[in-house]
Amino acid sequence: MTEHAHTHTQHPPASGPPAGEEFWDGRYAESDRIWSGEANAMLVREVSGLAPGRALDLGCGEGGDAVWLARRGWTVTGTDISGVALGRAAGHAVDAGVADRVSFARHDLTESFPQGEFDLVSACFLHNYGDFPRDAVLRRAAAAVAPGGTLLVVGHAGWAPWQEDREEAHFPTPEEVLAQLEPVTAGWEVLRAEETERVQEKPDGTPGHRTDNVVRVRRPA
Repeated sequence: MTEHAHTHTQHPPASGPPAGEEFWDGRYAESDRIWSGEANAMLVREVSGLAPGRALDLGCGEGGDAVWLARRGWTVTGTDISGVALGRAAGHAVDAGVADRVSFARHDLTESFPQGEFDLVSACFLHNYGDFPRDAVLRRAAAAVAPGGTLLVVGHAGWAPWQEDREEAHFPTPEEVLAQLEPVTAGWEVLRAEETERVQEKPDGTPGHRTDNVVRVRRPA
């Protein structure tokens, strides 16, 4: 469910049960490609200086982040709730020549989670739509970080100015994200916790600006 310069603005309901596989498969089936295929800008900024290792991409969507990481030497596990998205992600990895460094698996993060420890765990744009237990999922993500590894959490700071059909939703601040992670990440080094502005293409193709929250923490070695 990661957002890569998206062209659609539909979101799952902000209340009620978490949007499941059927919703997201339908979302991806609306178009041959939902996202741009490029990596999220905040992932590129925050991860470019890290030595490659094992990476976990939560909500990998069509695989833009996973492929970018694999091209830079990471061994990547990408997960998403949508089998349609995962099929496209696998195809993207083949086309990019990195299929040997990326594996994809379907996980509903409210029910299951990948096994193992990772040098990087990335959770980009996993939001609290419906009753999705984002704080619990992020704590589980932190628990999957290997000693010396990094957890990256990126989320919107609010709706984009051009989004007219806005559900009532809460977008946690960086400070709130750190507090949610605290039961697992006490004593970890906070490398970044801030709002940041980026350019995103509007539905009409013109550039717009929106604000995201970025949290990057490192587990002691």
